[in-house]
Amino acid sequence: MKNNYRKLKLTILLQAVFVTALTVLIGGFLLTYLIDGPYNDQITKAFMDILMAFHMDEATAREWYWKLIGHNKQFFMVIGFLLLFSILFYIALTKMTKYLIQVEEGIENIVSDSEKPIELITELAPIESRLNEIKTTLKRQEREAIEGEKKKNDLVVFLAHDLKTPLTSIVAYLSMLDAHPDMSKEERIKYTKISLEKSLRLGELISEFFEITKFNLQDIVLEPVELNLTMMLEQLADEMYAVLQSKHLTCLVEAEEELMITGDADKLARVFDNLLRNAVSYCYPDTQISIKAEKTKTGVRIVFSNLGDTIPERELGIIFEKFYRVDGSRSSATGGAGLGLAIAKEIVELHGGGIYAQSQDRRTDFIVSLPRNMAEKKGKKDEIYTHGRRAFRSRTGRGKKV
Repeated sequence: MKNNYRKLKLTILLQAVFVTALTVLIGGFLLTYLIDGPYNDQITKAFMDILMAFHMDEATAREWYWKLIGHNKQFFMVIGFLLLFSILFYIALTKMTKYLIQVEEGIENIVSDSEKPIELITELAPIESRLNEIKTTLKRQEREAIEGEKKKNDLVVFLAHDLKTPLTSIVAYLSMLDAHPDMSKEERIKYTKISLEKSLRLGELISEFFEITKFNLQDIVLEPVELNLTMMLEQLADEMYAVLQSKHLTCLVEAEEELMITGDADKLARVFDNLLRNAVSYCYPDTQISIKAEKTKTGVRIVFSNLGDTIPERELGIIFEKFYRVDGSRSSATGGAGLGLAIAKEIVELHGGGIYAQSQDRRTDFIVSLPRNMAEKKGKKDEIYTHGRRAFRSRTGRGKKV
């Protein structure tokens, strides 16, 4: 590092040598021609004339000259050389201060957030390189801070959206219990239990708000287990019974028996919750929602289908963007914030899968593809696969209709 400024040190040294040499040359000239040279007598006479102007005789004036100047020539020579050197060195410093001005302009470039790179004179190349490194680092840190804040804000909105999912089910089931006091004991116990499970899930989501600075959709650590996808889909559809009934809808689940995959049960349940709720929100009343799951060569394929207004072709590719809603029936009237599909896409892609939509002749399909096995397995849970405090248990066979 100490050799990086060799050119700068050499330049300053040459300037100092030049000032010294110029001082010697000018000082020597003055000494030769003014003090000890042909102009010495004229200087002496001029000094004596000044004294004699104050009514001093010539002898006294000459005596004063020798006392003040004649016998102190060396002293005045030293003072003269120092004064001359100071004047010349001060003039030279104006050029040296250009280096500081250049550095100041470089710092101003950083502070003003200019897009132009910092450019300094050749002697300051090491400082130029260092300032550009600092500028690049600050730019990167600024981008990271903005991205971090954006992710944090997205998380707040995502969680706020997810809070409505269990809350809507709780209200629906409790409303149904309140409106049917003559409901059988078995059904009352069943729907009370579901409401409790939804309430517990709501509590878990609220807890996530307190961990908001530690949670990031881009940095989720998945907890994959071997789970029964058939049971998961059937139970999710069953838990939506009250919501389906309020819109006079039915839901048919068609899945191969014991369709096993490896994935994060909690996160995948969130995906299927959002897709099913999306179908409920945008389908026609008195129609049927279909959920089909089947094996493929590389994994599984799950299709959520509903009858509703056709999504325009140009908008199928962007419906998974955050805060996006298709015009018409897919509007704020449904109560959505345009986040459910974005959340589903994030989680599916974290599992190494994909999701897309197709819509034609008033039929809309959301297709999810997932690998059968993930690279990381942290263990297996047989027969019961937890989703928070929810357990997925098989209660029916293939072709379960809710």
